[in-house]
Amino acid sequence: MNRICRSGLVVLGLVFLAGAGSAAWFVVYGMSARDEPTVVETVVARAMRNLAVPRSLRRMTNPVPASAEVVTQGRAHFADHCALCHANDGSGQTTIGRNLYPKAPDLRLAATQSLSDGALFAIIRDGVRLTGMPAWGDASPAGDTMTWHLVHFMRHLPHITPEELEGMRALNPRTQREVEEATQVEEFLNGGPSPPSKKD
Repeated sequence: MNRICRSGLVVLGLVFLAGAGSAAWFVVYGMSARDEPTVVETVVARAMRNLAVPRSLRRMTNPVPASAEVVTQGRAHFADHCALCHANDGSGQTTIGRNLYPKAPDLRLAATQSLSDGALFAIIRDGVRLTGMPAWGDASPAGDTMTWHLVHFMRHLPHITPEELEGMRALNPRTQREVEEATQVEEFLNGGPSPPSKKD
């Protein structure tokens, strides 16, 4: 048996042992989404993310010119559609983001910021299998343009200001109860009855 075949068998053996070890871990400790992903799962998730990016997009740069208006539009869309999992600041520190498996990544860090524009575009538009990242884009010209706006905003996340974050809070989705409470407060401020107390 030649050296290349032996090396290939060693690699396959190591992969098998890692898979068997992971399976044994799950049998003993369960598969709770509360745990941190194992090294093997992290490698698989990163590999799936990389596979989610078509070759045609891998090295693509953003075709939408950067401008303050484009970043503002991307920020508004992010606040309304993405912040539920990723948080307004991109940290992933939300109830949903912390409880996904794998956890929502911190979009401000190099693991995301080092990806090409095309890779970010593909991940947003097409999602990533075996993760909590759904496919959001509708593959229409208007949808693709908004996705490119989001890419510009994601590049801006490491430099986001407290004023921008405050503005995003008003754009975050609200529950029906929050909408009703805000309406009652607005009516009160306009001379209507007092809003009911939280105990009612």
